[in-house]
Amino acid sequence: MKPKRDSLLTWVMVALTMTTGLVEAVSFLVLGPVFTAVQTGNMLLMGFALAGVTGLSVAPCLASLVGFTVGTVLASRYESRAQVRGRRWFREALVVEAALLATAAVAAWQIEERGESLTDRHYMVAALVALAMGVRNVSTLRAGVPGMPTTVTTRAFTALIGGSPLALDSHISPGARNEIRRGASVAAMFTGGLLGAWMIRDERLDPAVVLLVIAALVLIVAIGATFLPRESVAEQPPAGPGRWMR
Repeated sequence: MKPKRDSLLTWVMVALTMTTGLVEAVSFLVLGPVFTAVQTGNMLLMGFALAGVTGLSVAPCLASLVGFTVGTVLASRYESRAQVRGRRWFREALVVEAALLATAAVAAWQIEERGESLTDRHYMVAALVALAMGVRNVSTLRAGVPGMPTTVTTRAFTALIGGSPLALDSHISPGARNEIRRGASVAAMFTGGLLGAWMIRDERLDPAVVLLVIAALVLIVAIGATFLPRESVAEQPPAGPGRWMR
C-alpha cells in the first residue's frame, strides 16, 4: 500500500507545482514584476528595486511578503491544531487556498496589466495570492514529499542532474522512480509558467479568469486528496541531511 500511497501524493504535488507556474505567470506579468509563491525571487526583486533598477518597485514585493507571512502564520497554527484533533488538515488547507485564489480573482476582475505604474488593486491582489501561497508552502512542507516543495524547482533540478548517469552523485538516491519524480516536478513548473504566460499574452484571457482556473485546479486537487490515506499526509519529521535528495 505504501508505494501506491506515495505515488498518489507525488502526483498531487506535481499538479500543485504546475499551478505555481500559473500563479507566478500572473504575478510577474500582471501584478509586478513580483513573485507571490517563490519568495526567493521576490527578495531579489526587492533588492534590485532598492538599488534603483528601472521598472522594479518595492511596493508589490512588500505586499507579497506581508501576504505570504500572514498566510504562513495562520496555516501553521491551524494545521498544527487540526492534526492534533485528528482532522484532515491537508485537504482543508487546499480548500482554503482555492478560496483565497478565487477571492483574488474577484479583486483582479478587469485589472490592467502592469504598465508605468501600479495601483492599490495590484498590491491587494498580490497580497491575496501571496496569502494563498503562504498556506500552500506550509501544507506542502508538512506533507514532506522529498524534493517536491511545489514552489521551487532548484533542488529538484539539482537532484535530477546529480542523480543521473552523467553525475552519479553518491549522496543522491538513484533509481528511475526518483528520477521520474524529480523530472515531473521540473517539467510541471515549466509547463505551468508556459501555459500561464500563453493565457495572459495578447489578452487571450483576463488575469482574473486565469486565477479562477488556478483556484479550480487546486480545488480539484483537494477533492483528490480526500482519497489519500490519512497517513500519507501526516506531519513529517524535520528534514535531515540529504532528505530532499531522495
